[in-house]
Amino acid sequence: GARPAETPANEFHFSIVGDRAGSPEPQIYGRVWREVALLRPDFVITVGDAIPGNDDDELEAQWSEVKKIWRRYAQFPLYHIPGNHDIWNERSREAFIRHTGFATHYSFRFQNALFVIASTGRGEELPAAELDFIEKELQANGNCDPKFLFFHKPFWIEKFRAGDTGFRLHAMARRYGVRAVIGGHGHRLVHMVRNGITYLEVGSSGGSMSGKLIRGDGFRDGCFYHHVWASVKGSAVWFAVREIDGLFGAGRMFDVAEWGENGPRFDSSDPALANRPET
Repeated sequence: GARPAETPANEFHFSIVGDRAGSPEPQIYGRVWREVALLRPDFVITVGDAIPGNDDDELEAQWSEVKKIWRRYAQFPLYHIPGNHDIWNERSREAFIRHTGFATHYSFRFQNALFVIASTGRGEELPAAELDFIEKELQANGNCDPKFLFFHKPFWIEKFRAGDTGFRLHAMARRYGVRAVIGGHGHRLVHMVRNGITYLEVGSSGGSMSGKLIRGDGFRDGCFYHHVWASVKGSAVWFAVREIDGLFGAGRMFDVAEWGENGPRFDSSDPALANRPET
């Protein structure tokens, strides 16, 4: 007789929310969260820089402000990554741990997927101790598939642009079968693929882009307010980028695979045109 189809070990969705810091723009972050909540993800993960930071006197007030938004959507598990605006000294490190409930690095499993969260700290790259932590987690969870790495600063962009693929993080990602490496920090969408591994800089979900916009950077340069919807089925992973709508965006939505290293591979005025939508 016919055997029932094997159900995949994974079937879930999660949302990735970008930076809020660097003088948060009014109304943006809350709109992003409203959309995320309507999609009903299994959990949400941030890329860091939740608060403007860098000010000991404002530290507690800034955490209180952003936590008001999170409390409205407390039905979704929320995982935090430390950004350079969140942690700048020992006092702010302690506050990050207290307010988010997370260590500065940790890992978690969801179904058969592994998520490793590390801290780039104040430097541009991952310190050796963080790379050691990532390697230890990847080794200990070798049977997980897919595997995701999250940390705030996407130092891999410059390395890849310079043709360097030999650095330790990428070597580990290849060795342990990492599916995607995800960060934020730059307030622009960047997507690169190396050796079958997706590298993604999620852009702003409310962090200031006014400097970029004044310079004339726009959608084609990855400068638009968005969040990312990730779908996992078995070992397959898809990322859809969703621009907010209303006064602050055009509501464009597309598969990240359609976003090349030099920007969109589609008509940026209307991503759907590439699919010649029928009536």
